Formats: sequence, structure tokens, C-alpha cells
Amino acid sequence: MRTLYFDCFSGISGDMVIGALIDAGADPVQMEEELKKLNMDEEYNLSWGKVVKNGITSTKFDVILTSKSDQTHEHSHSHEHEHSHGHSHSHEHEHSHGQDHNHSHVPHNHHGSRTYKQIVEAINEANFNESVANMSLAIFKKIGEAEGHIHGLPLEKVHFHEVGAVDSIIDIIGAAILIDQLGIESVQSSAIPTGSGHIHIDHGIYPVPAPATLEILKGVPIASNDIRSELATPTGAAIAAVLAGNFGSLPPMTVESIGYGAGTKTFENHPNVLRVIIGETQ
Repeated sequence: MRTLYFDCFSGISGDMVIGALIDAGADPVQMEEELKKLNMDEEYNLSWGKVVKNGITSTKFDVILTSKSDQTHEHSHSHEHEHSHGHSHSHEHEHSHGQDHNHSHVPHNHHGSRTYKQIVEAINEANFNESVANMSLAIFKKIGEAEGHIHGLPLEKVHFHEVGAVDSIIDIIGAAILIDQLGIESVQSSAIPTGSGHIHIDHGIYPVPAPATLEILKGVPIASNDIRSELATPTGAAIAAVLAGNFGSLPPMTVESIGYGAGTKTFENHPNVLRVIIGETQ
């Protein structure tokens, strides 16, 4: 059985998952084409390339927001932000796509955010294949339920705020597209290190793991380490929590490909990368 193993020795985030899958041989150009089905491509540009993290060559994947997505200047709304990697908000790319203003499947509201319901509608209307749609919907539901639980909101009232929304949508659906493209039949993962310390978000100073991340990781083994940083983001945690059939050490497998996906932060004593291992298990 073709198995994907997430080796999360330095945590996991959405962009690290995509970087690692590209590094392991997945085709990012095909992913970029598939993502156009969402009719959101005037809001972002994607970039990927090789970087070296503490001696390990890895792939860094970024979602670069265009000014089209800057519907609001309140850029820090909630835990949907991937705090472990700042995304650059670029204003240089607004002319790089045709400016057709009447084609978005996912409407904006005046707060510059998308509701869970709008994201579900966008996925359903995009005509992805069934596997990609189901993976994406399950991951968004996991995050939406966690956010709703923390903020005391029913699922249909949960908002993914603009900056977090575009990143999360691309990271989650992009990961589903690449996993489907690679023909993965089962997913396993190591325990998830969350990091420790505190992070600053719009609601104040929060402990790590952030409440949404911890809620998402209920039932999932968490690994402890003494790194004072947010290692697992809500998006990364949800990808692992939803897709992995079990958590533990590397299963017996014949390894076919290995990929390293870089995070934004650099740590002194270990490479901040996610390793994915793909191969045949019995």
C-alpha cells in the first residue's frame, strides 16, 4: 500500500506540508492549475524553491497575497494565521492576473473574511475530484469546529479571516491535490510537537499550543520538546489529525521518495523542516 508518513520532528504547518510534498517529487504546476478552479487566483501568487535549513536542502513554499486580497487592514484576526511562518503581503502583483471582477465563487464580506460555509461552497463548486474535495472538506471542518468551540460559535458562523483564509485555503486544498496526485493510499504520522511559550495574536498573549491547535489535536499524540516557539499551526495540525490513520514511529516500508519542507523560522540546534517519507507498506 502506498503510504505517506509525516515525520514531524520540528512541527507541521500547511506550507511545510506542501513544500515537503513538492520536494518528494509532486508537481506544483499541476497543483497551481487545479487551484484555479476556485476562481481565487487573482488574490495570490505561489512560489516555491530550494533553501538550506541548518545543512538540509529543503523546499520552501509560499503563498504571496496580492493587493486584491487586502480587503481589510486588520491583518491579525485569529489563530487561522500560520504564526510559524510570516507570509509576505505583496502589493506588486496586482497586474499579473486578468482583472475580471465578476467571477469569484467565494464572495467577500465587508470584514474581509470568508465564512466556513462560503469555503465549503467554493470547494463544492470547483469540481475537484472526489478524493481532493473530501480531504479538503474534512480538514476545513476540523478547523472550523475547533474555532467554533473556542469562540462559542456554531460551525456556520465561523469566519476564516482574510489573510488567514487565503493561506489556509491554498495550503489545505493544495496539500489534498498533491496527496491525490501522488497516489497515496494511507497516511501515518509521528506524534506532533507543538512547541511551547507564548504567541501574540489579536486577542492578546496566548499560550502555545494556541487554543485552536490544541483543540484540533485532541486524540492525537503530542510530543514535547523545549523549543519556545509555535511549531504546529492549526492548518498543519488539522492536515495531520484528519489524514493520518495512526500516529507513531515510521512503519515498516520500502522507501521510494523523501521530501523536506522548510518552515520560515530558523532554529539554532535543529533544522526547521517537515520530512515526508513515501513508500510501500505491507
